[in-house]
Parts: sequence; structure tokens; C-alpha cells
Amino acid sequence: MYPYLHREAIPDQLLITGGIIITGLTIALGECYRVHYRGVSSKAFVRNLYVSCLYKELGSFLFGCCVGQSLTNMAKLSVGRLRPHFLSVCGVSYASLNCTPGTYVSTVTCRQTDHRLEEEARKSFFSGHASFAMYTMLYLAFYLQARWCWRGARLLRPLVQFFLVLLAVYTGLTRISDYRHHPSDVITGYIQGALTAYWVAFHVSSMFKDYNSTLSPSLDNPPSPSSSMFKDYSSTLSPSLDNPLSPRLLHV
Repeated sequence: MYPYLHREAIPDQLLITGGIIITGLTIALGECYRVHYRGVSSKAFVRNLYVSCLYKELGSFLFGCCVGQSLTNMAKLSVGRLRPHFLSVCGVSYASLNCTPGTYVSTVTCRQTDHRLEEEARKSFFSGHASFAMYTMLYLAFYLQARWCWRGARLLRPLVQFFLVLLAVYTGLTRISDYRHHPSDVITGYIQGALTAYWVAFHVSSMFKDYNSTLSPSLDNPPSPSSSMFKDYSSTLSPSLDNPLSPRLLHV
């Protein structure tokens, strides 16, 4: 029987505030930088470029937050899987339930009077912390991939992206150590958050569409046979290949 820990490693307030502020503030600063220094254009009905770009990117991010939270709440309310600390919250033990291995206990009468804790103890599947953390951090990693164009340090961007994903994974692992979720709940939350981040980043948001449109011509158009590279190569060919033998030289 797992104990009920009153203090969580990462409370709900810290998770929501940190995830939204870190990702939202980074997106806001990135879009303001693009508008001010890169002169981006927009076809939106809003004439202010700052408002238009912030609406597209921040709106897409917040839309994904709502989608992920809706899926999480639907699963918690419909599945009703018991948390690992359910027996401690209810104030019962295996001995009081007369449990035998391989049998299913259909009804449990909780001795505790706090019905809110009992209701929360029935919402194990799937982990909302793992889902929200993975969505916000992975979405920010996608945003950095699309917007971070500085080539000064080649490994800096993947290093930051790695730490963002690592932070999301750590958040999910704390739910197991706090006895709030089973490992399968956390893994499912990871998958749901990652899929939501991928869907919003590549199919709802326009950040990768803008990224593809700003590629340099050298990346969009491969070199033609008339380029200098092929000219230099052809100039190194032997004269016997460039000037074929005349019929007079071949006549014996």
C-alpha cells in the first residue's frame, strides 16, 4: 500500500504557470524579434504585424493546450483508474478488505470523509502532468527549430531542445515517485502530449510554413549542370576526351 504524500514534487500551479510562461514568453519574444528585425509580412485581416504574428503563434499554442487538457480530462473521467495511493486516501488496507490474490474487489467503502480526495484518487489514467509538460516543452523545441536561425553555435540549439524534453520527462517521473500515477499512465501522457505538439506545430501553426518559405535559394534550387562546379570538373578532363581523334589520324 503506497502512502499519500501531501506535498508534490511539481504542483499543478507550478506546472501550468511554468509551462505557459516559459513557452508563451519565448514565442512572444521570438515573434516580436521577427517583426522588428526581419520585416515579415502577413496576409491576416489585422494590420498590426505584432498582433497578427502573436495571434497566429500564441493562439496555436494555447489551442493545443486546450486540446490536450480536454483529452486528459475525458480520459480521467471516463476510465476512472485508481491511483497507487488510493487505499491510503480511503483509509483502508488489504487486510480490511479481505483481499486474496487474483480476486477483484468491486466495492470499497472509504473511511475518510474527504470526498474530494477520494474523487481525485480515481483519476489515474492518464497523467495530466506528463501530457502537459511534454506538450509545452516539445512545442517549444519545435518552435526553436523553426525560428532559431543563428549559426554561431551549432550545438546550442539541440542542447536547449534536449534539456526541454528532459524537463518534460522528469516531470512525468515525479508523478511515479509521488505515487500519483502508474508507469503506464505516465507513458500514455508522454505519447498524448508529443502527438498533440507535433499536430499543432506542423498542421495548425504556420511556423514551419514560414520557415520553408525563407530558405535560401541555394537550398531550394539544386545546382544546374551549367554551374561553376561542373565547369571546373569538365575543364579537368583529358584532351583526348574533349577532342576526339580525327579520321586522318585513325586512317592507317
